[in-house]
Amino acid sequence: MQAEIRPFPDSGAASRALAAEIARAIRGRAAARPQPFVLGLPTGSTPLELYRELVRLHRAEGLSFAGVRTFNLDEYWPAPAGASFADFMAAHFFSQVDLPAQQAHILDGAVAEAGIAAECARYEERIRAAGGIDLLLLGLGVNGHLAFNEPGSAPDSRTRRVRLAPETLARSRQAQPGAEPCPEALTLGLGTILEARRIAVLAFGSAKSAAVRQALRGPESADCPASFLRRHGSVEWFLDPAAAAQL
Repeated sequence: MQAEIRPFPDSGAASRALAAEIARAIRGRAAARPQPFVLGLPTGSTPLELYRELVRLHRAEGLSFAGVRTFNLDEYWPAPAGASFADFMAAHFFSQVDLPAQQAHILDGAVAEAGIAAECARYEERIRAAGGIDLLLLGLGVNGHLAFNEPGSAPDSRTRRVRLAPETLARSRQAQPGAEPCPEALTLGLGTILEARRIAVLAFGSAKSAAVRQALRGPESADCPASFLRRHGSVEWFLDPAAAAQL
């Protein structure tokens, strides 16, 4: 299936366009039926402008998240105190909109090692009980990873514990100088991601251009997990000029 590639003049324009799509989808669901709209959410620097725009739409235009359920893609394990993805989401999004706390789901990065398998199975069950993910938002790793599905991940993989690749750890060190990144995480699997009804990928900057090219133009391979998105029937790529430079 051909992906829809959407080039924008900069990351801000791409983020605003995606935020507008999300707002239309949420409002459309609220008008059509009471079932919650289910969003899959990423963390990291890439979605920050998107979250700021969604907060602006909430405050300035009355976009309500009361009828939304969210599932984050991943979480460090064991999650660092004060620097978990749960902390990130609370600071940048959840605390600034009207999303009920019980409707925001994140994998438990504090779970004991013996409970990891049960936690991952519980998360998958919660997604199924919610009716599946309507729109899943993704960033893209420099090595082509999606969520924390590093190179070598199988396209039918499920939510699980993973060890992070050296490239991912190096990017984390750049983002937080002086802090040693957590080497493991819990993540949605590629198979779980591909079950979402719609997928939107945000990729910005020249560091992502090779991964964008490999995902969209290279062979479908576990060497670039994002290449498996070609198996999905509804994927949009929101790119700035630097990320799209090698297409």
